Amino acid sequence: MIQVCIVDDDPSVRKSLANLLKSAGYCTLSFASGEAFLASTAPDAAACVLLDLRMEGMQGLEVQRQLQQTGKPIAVICMSAHNDDASVAAALQAGAGCFLSKPFSEDVLMNAINQVVGRR
Repeated sequence: MIQVCIVDDDPSVRKSLANLLKSAGYCTLSFASGEAFLASTAPDAAACVLLDLRMEGMQGLEVQRQLQQTGKPIAVICMSAHNDDASVAAALQAGAGCFLSKPFSEDVLMNAINQVVGRR
């Protein structure tokens, strides 16, 4: 079963994404912060992480940089309600496979996961 991590400081976002992904057959792990995610073993085992760009504490771009520096093989999908061109470009330049603007549809999410997991 493909494991997808959800890193978002909004509990309602974590819960709704986890429920949606579980109903689609994915195994999920949720984290309220980038620090908690990086401190776990999840980046070593998961296929993909849904990573919010703007969170309390460590921001999504810093989480991406840490993953790159440590050579973690996890695919990254950035998501944010702040979808200005600079944020999108920074996320993609930092190695994100794609960028989702909140709110997004189930189809958009599933297509993004299939796209980035297929590249691994």
